[in-house]
Order: sequence, then C-alpha cells, then structure tokens
Amino acid sequence: MELTQFHQLAAMLGYLLGSVPFGLVLTRMAGLGDIREIGSGNIGATNVLRTGNKGLALLTLLLDSGKGAIAALIASQWGHEFALLAGLFAVVGHNFPLWLKFQGGKGVATTLGVLIALNWQVGLLACATWLGAALLFRYSSLAALLAFAAAPFYSAWLTTQQTTTIIALLALLGIGRHHENIRRLLKGEEPKIGKKKDSETETPDE
Repeated sequence: MELTQFHQLAAMLGYLLGSVPFGLVLTRMAGLGDIREIGSGNIGATNVLRTGNKGLALLTLLLDSGKGAIAALIASQWGHEFALLAGLFAVVGHNFPLWLKFQGGKGVATTLGVLIALNWQVGLLACATWLGAALLFRYSSLAALLAFAAAPFYSAWLTTQQTTTIIALLALLGIGRHHENIRRLLKGEEPKIGKKKDSETETPDE
C-alpha cells in the first residue's frame, strides 16, 4: 500500500487524539493531584478509580474509549483503510504519548473503542469477552488479555483480511503491554478485581 498524505494525516490524527491523557487532565481538574503519583502511576481509568472517585473513573473510561472511536470514525470519511490506520495510531498514542515522555497506558479502553468503530459486532464481542472473563476469573488483566486474544478471531469471522491484520496488531500491542501482569498471573501474584494493592506492587491496567 502506497503511503499518501492522507495516510500520514490519518496516522497523525489518530496519534494526537489517542495521546490526550484524559485520566491525568480530569484528576488535575478535580483537584486530586497528579494521577501518576497515585496507585500504579498509570493514566487509565483503573488507576483513576483508586482515587475513590467512581464518576471520574467512568468518565475517563468513556473518554479513553471515545477518542479511539472518534479517530477511526473521522478517518473513515476518507475510506476504511484510513480508519484502520487512525485507529491503530490512536492506541499507539494512548500507550506512548509524546507529552508524557511516551509513558502512557495499556490501551484496553482505547482499543475497545477502536474495535467498536471499525466493526461494532467485533467490538461488542470483545467487550463481552472482557466482561465475561472479568466476572468469571475476577482478574482485570486476564480479562483484557482474553479479549485481545479473541478479537482477531472475531474479526476473521466477521470482517476482511485487512481489518483482521490491523486488529491482530492491536491485540499483539495490548498483550505486549501486559507483560508484567502476565508474569504475576503465572506466579499467582496478580490481585483480583476489587482487591486493594500496595502502590509498590501496582501496575497499570488501562
């Protein structure tokens, strides 16, 4: 695929939207300080929840999901391949934001938002996988890993090879960002959902 200015614009659009650190911005606006100095130090909704403000955590989740979806939807006006590129780079932007010295989140919410925008069936199946696994196993990270792993198979069933390739890349990126969680899961040291963790042992979930 020959890269054009529209491809570059789609990638830039995705990265810039994805790199907006809503968790950091919202907690500062709420007077809760720097979210990077709380809990795991992550900018995602899971760590925002550790401030005790459930409403703010929910808003962070919605905005992090929304920025990925919006990037893909805007770029889709030029064509589906541009939506794929924008969605991919939205997750890259969330995970590696330039403004935060490339120290971002793990892209769970943003990836799910992108999946819903690219194909709502794949997105909803991935969300259902996360929810079902979270309820069954009580591990947020394991739920995310299973949703990431399942998404390419859902895409292969419901979409095109091009879309499935991008979704597979998103899955690999998400799984790679959870390497510390995988290590703790294997050791039986990963805290379950709702169980408080010491800040020294916490790692990002979003």
